[in-house]
Amino acid sequence: MTQKAFKYRFYPTPEQETLLRRTMGCTRLVYNRALAARTQAWYEHQERVGYAETSAMLTTWKKAEDLQFLNEVSCVPLQQGLRHLQKAFSNFFAGRAQYPNFKKKHHGGSAEFTKSAFKFRDAQVFLAKDAEPLNIRWSRQLPQGSEPSTVTVRLSPAGRWTVSLLVDVEIEPLPASPNQIGIDLGITSLVALSTGEKVANPKSFAAKRRKLKRVQKALSRKQKGSNNQHKARIKVARVYAEISDSRHDFLHKLTTRLVRENQTIAVEALAVKNMVKNRKLAKSISDAAWGELVRQLEYKCDWYGRSFVKIDRWFPSSKRCGHCGHIVDKLPLDIREWDCPSCGTHHDRDINAAKNILAAGLAVSVCGANVRPDKHSL
Repeated sequence: MTQKAFKYRFYPTPEQETLLRRTMGCTRLVYNRALAARTQAWYEHQERVGYAETSAMLTTWKKAEDLQFLNEVSCVPLQQGLRHLQKAFSNFFAGRAQYPNFKKKHHGGSAEFTKSAFKFRDAQVFLAKDAEPLNIRWSRQLPQGSEPSTVTVRLSPAGRWTVSLLVDVEIEPLPASPNQIGIDLGITSLVALSTGEKVANPKSFAAKRRKLKRVQKALSRKQKGSNNQHKARIKVARVYAEISDSRHDFLHKLTTRLVRENQTIAVEALAVKNMVKNRKLAKSISDAAWGELVRQLEYKCDWYGRSFVKIDRWFPSSKRCGHCGHIVDKLPLDIREWDCPSCGTHHDRDINAAKNILAAGLAVSVCGANVRPDKHSL
């Protein structure tokens, strides 16, 4: 049994929008107050404040005269906000994320409702404090007989309302496939496969760059705090939404195809955070979204019973001859094709790297071989 989220657009009535905006505002207020309290406690007294203490603070805040409006919305999203803050701190202390930031109003917002704060009846969602169901556009049906355990309502910076329903589903593994591939990630070609196929990079950001520049210029001319500035900010957010939608649509279609067609998939474990420090390539690397592509491949392989292997990023996949194993000393990025000085084989840089990644991935998956160049190389 696997938990899977189904995301839909919905269109609230004016009354529902007012209630949801108030709920998100209260959730944001509680989150920011708790974050400020935890930060202050550490800097002033070197004390760690946890979820239990912030939950007690919330009870106190609800009794304050100037915060009575916290009682007018469902208490569940407020508590869930504190749980999310606790998770953010856990990730920070574990080194998986940076220190939590304060939430901002113009970034949109979200509110999470657990089972005690919503009803799912006759394929309709009723949220707490609201007698009317959400007007959801059911672009796809939920699995037969499944009921959501969590409902998350989000308002994007572009003004779009979405609802995510988290359900438990049984995902059937795909039939076994004899195919296996290695994937080399790039910029000109988003992926090069060991089969010789190259998939062009759609460059979603570059396609909308001129439009984004125009609306950002218009935003910069608006007076701060004015209604016109608010309208211009929404226009900028909508362009960013178009870029994000285009990128995610392409990646989902590509990763689904690769997982359906291949039993074993091997990729390089790239340190994207370090690579974007290169000022000349940072924008192109971010636009390519390598991290998201690898993330999608990993969880889809887990869903459908495929083998997913990550190769150490120090493995010399590009500099190694896939025919004789010779490793050249240097191979600058501007050299896209090269001849092996040992056996004379002509290589396409990306295809050769993909073939080496596949070979290393098979070795790692079978016997746990070390693929670093200074160890026992393949």
